[in-house]
Amino acid sequence: MDATPLSDSSAWQRLGGADTAAEIAQQPALWEHLAHDLSQARERVQAFLGDRLNDPNQRVLFTGAGSSGFIADMVADRINAQWPADVRAVHTTSLLTHPALYLQRDRPTLLVSFARSGSSPESVAAVELLRAQVDDARFLDITCNPEGELARRGKGREDTCTLLMPAASCDRAFAMTSSLSCMLLAALCVFDAAPWPQRLEPLRQVAALAREGLAQWDAAAGALAQRPFDRVIYLASGPLEALAREAALKVLELTAGQVLALANTPLGFRHGPKSTLDGDTLVVVIRSAHALARRYEQDLLDELRRDGVAGQVLAIGPHSDIGSDDEHTLRVPPLGDSARNDGMLNDSWLAPVWLTFAQIYALQRSAALGLTPDNPFPDGTVNRVVKGVTIHQG
Repeated sequence: MDATPLSDSSAWQRLGGADTAAEIAQQPALWEHLAHDLSQARERVQAFLGDRLNDPNQRVLFTGAGSSGFIADMVADRINAQWPADVRAVHTTSLLTHPALYLQRDRPTLLVSFARSGSSPESVAAVELLRAQVDDARFLDITCNPEGELARRGKGREDTCTLLMPAASCDRAFAMTSSLSCMLLAALCVFDAAPWPQRLEPLRQVAALAREGLAQWDAAAGALAQRPFDRVIYLASGPLEALAREAALKVLELTAGQVLALANTPLGFRHGPKSTLDGDTLVVVIRSAHALARRYEQDLLDELRRDGVAGQVLAIGPHSDIGSDDEHTLRVPPLGDSARNDGMLNDSWLAPVWLTFAQIYALQRSAALGLTPDNPFPDGTVNRVVKGVTIHQG
């Protein structure tokens, strides 16, 4: 069957993917809304953070589980490079099992939690863990749900600041899409070292780029999803490595595991994972905004095309012209000159733009398999808010 355009809401309603399609498409508008919300929250957030980021003894842990954990991975290194404080990403799924590796009682620690619902057991338990094991613990909860456990428990507490995302970002569908991108961009704004007006300008820039990307990539991603690849590999480096993992997770989730999706780096891929390639494999390289990284990416792209083993190879992102047109290559329309980036936007800021392509592809692949993207697990074996987790005390 032909792919359904993202804008055809009635068709997606019939296919069981109306919420997912709408939540992908709404992202540029939400990011502009987020810029307004953050400007309103500026004084409150600045008062809460104070001068802590200038303290080398201050530890800042960005955390979440699954897609929310990938947000932490995408922003932590960028923010760490700007401040004397020790900033790192640690997923709640690691923090809860090995707290001694990350927490010290006498070291002040700010836990920044990313949470769509704010009610997953790991999110709540991570906060309680810090309160029990760190004398000077503070909490910034970046969440989409004002009624979630994090927002409810943090209300009125001096040690907690809750930063709510635009209401429409609390995805109704199974997969995290607009919730993830809003929380990611909010963190980049809040923790940027630039003056506030300069922090908000990239939000407007990426919104404009995403609008262009959604318009140009919709048909290409839809056509690609009609091809019966049973394996998808996303490759990216630096902050975009976590984006590749999120892109792969979207395929796994929305195809209910029928399509195996993996992620790696362009350099790491040669160290064993390249053995997964066959004629039924799609390889997507997410290109960096940085020239050095792009040279390594181009080397691998050239190698994969020369080998001719993968069923299809393509690149997305800035400088995504992907070589000669042949049976193994899809030319994805690159964005305009503004996307080629003259240093104004780095990979962390651009990540949500490139993610829109992966979101559309996963949505379309789910529909092509006859699944219902809004709920690819109607039997309840996997849930929108994680269930079945027992929190154990150390």
